[in-house]
Amino acid sequence: AMLRLRLLTWDVKDTLLRLRQPLGESYAAEARAHGVQVPPETLSRSFREAYGEQSRRFPNYGRGQGLGSRQWWGNVVKQTFRLSGVHDDRVLTAMAEQLYHDFCSSRNWELVPGASETLRQCHQRGFRMGVVSNFDQRLETILCHCGLRQHFDFVLSSEAAGFAKPDGRIFQQALSLAGVPPGLAAHVGDDYARDYRAARALGMHSFLLCSGEQPEVPSEHVLPTLSHLLARIEK
Repeated sequence: AMLRLRLLTWDVKDTLLRLRQPLGESYAAEARAHGVQVPPETLSRSFREAYGEQSRRFPNYGRGQGLGSRQWWGNVVKQTFRLSGVHDDRVLTAMAEQLYHDFCSSRNWELVPGASETLRQCHQRGFRMGVVSNFDQRLETILCHCGLRQHFDFVLSSEAAGFAKPDGRIFQQALSLAGVPPGLAAHVGDDYARDYRAARALGMHSFLLCSGEQPEVPSEHVLPTLSHLLARIEK
């Protein structure tokens, strides 16, 4: 039997868009532009540490603490370079500004295979569509630059919502924006806890985009690629 669905919500990072190159490579290129040589692997390692620490101290881009994503990311970038041995404040500030800007464009992002086509087909079939993503306020702009914004009725970032997945309240906001009950909605994402399980906990349907075996997820809920989605819904 075909799933009766009126709304599809979508995660973005690694579901619809992915980084064109590892983050350490982008940061290393930015450093080179400022005359600083830092190995990409060092930057990747430092980034994980800086990002993790900042996320613990100021969850969801520091929204609850009056920080905002620009300052939040600025701190992450500067700390990433400091941990990698770069300490010139003038250079740190310049790199932080430039990287914040670069990750807002399509320069560092590419479409996940099947994304454009699948969204177009879902849109054609008359589903309401929205984005539910643990992302900062740049998300809307990034989706525009990457040619995906027109598919969505709304774009809900965790920074705008005030809650980050797996908190069910971000999904509740999406459902009320669409005026659709959870049983007529499905979420598509690549993270088991934040996407698949969090949406189901609220009574939504959900699909997990993942290439490998997922023992805790029934195979009919797993998408080896985005192109499998409509077949799963319509079977």
